[in-house]
Amino acid sequence: MVAEASMLHIEVAFALPERQWIIGLEVPAGTSARQAVDLAMREPCFPELPPDTSLETDLGIFGKHLSDPDHQVLSEGDRIEIYRPLQIDPKTARAERAVRKPG
Repeated sequence: MVAEASMLHIEVAFALPERQWIIGLEVPAGTSARQAVDLAMREPCFPELPPDTSLETDLGIFGKHLSDPDHQVLSEGDRIEIYRPLQIDPKTARAERAVRKPG
């Protein structure tokens, strides 16, 4: 008799300024963060994201950036977050605000 692989309940989240999506998934133990995002991308819930997002975007778990999402094995209850690219570099934004600041 073959034992069933244990399954984990996880979530994948993506947010835009005006709304967010959180998809609950059940994945086999040993699934990586990148694999979970790939599974979530198969759902029609993230229409704004290009299809290759699961391969290229930065990911995090509960707000902590993952340095190697391809090898980050998930735990029960993890929420994987898909990070959008920054519109402007934070240093550039600060410099622009400083120039505009009335003195």
